[in-house]
Amino acid sequence: MNFETIIFYLFAAILVFAAARVVTARNPVHSALFLVLAFFTAAALWITLEAEFLAITLVLVYVGAVMVLFLFVVMMLDINYDLLREGFWENFPYALTVAILMGAEMVLVLAGRNFWANGNGGMPNAHGAGYSNIKELGRLIYTDYVYPFEIASVILLVAIVAAIALTLRHRKDTKYQDPAAQIAVRRNDRLRIIAVSSDNKLKQQAAEDSPSAEQP
Repeated sequence: MNFETIIFYLFAAILVFAAARVVTARNPVHSALFLVLAFFTAAALWITLEAEFLAITLVLVYVGAVMVLFLFVVMMLDINYDLLREGFWENFPYALTVAILMGAEMVLVLAGRNFWANGNGGMPNAHGAGYSNIKELGRLIYTDYVYPFEIASVILLVAIVAAIALTLRHRKDTKYQDPAAQIAVRRNDRLRIIAVSSDNKLKQQAAEDSPSAEQP
């Protein structure tokens, strides 16, 4: 067992522990922090696989943006923890079934002949100094996996539209813009010119109206 294998098993153990604590932690803030730890350890595993671009993207996008948003939402909302725990055991069989299916899929992928074809136990072969994993990633995405990539993009777009449609509520007090009304607006509808007297006339009128200006 070499040093790279030891590092892999170390980060893998931390990742499994953090993922388990995300589900089992009672406090949602603690769950979010354990998820941040899981993202960092997953990024470390990507680095060991010579995928530095994916590791940096995972840290910047998920840890730097998504998890910060999750923490803001969790800490600002008044969440009833007892209400959230009521349906845990009812949904546990479904979650366990999905977990078993995902585990079986990973076992099938790892047991495939293509994964062990290089003789390094799934570890990548050593590359030269001029090797670019970004170029290799782009080549695979837009050649071998272009159709799954496009399908995933369409699915994400449909999910965004569905989320907006499900959360959209029409309220009477909601202010919104009507582009047609903005285009059809005229100057007289927005602007009114009022004739105002000069400052000297206003001062003279104020002096005449003041009580000190009256003669006894």
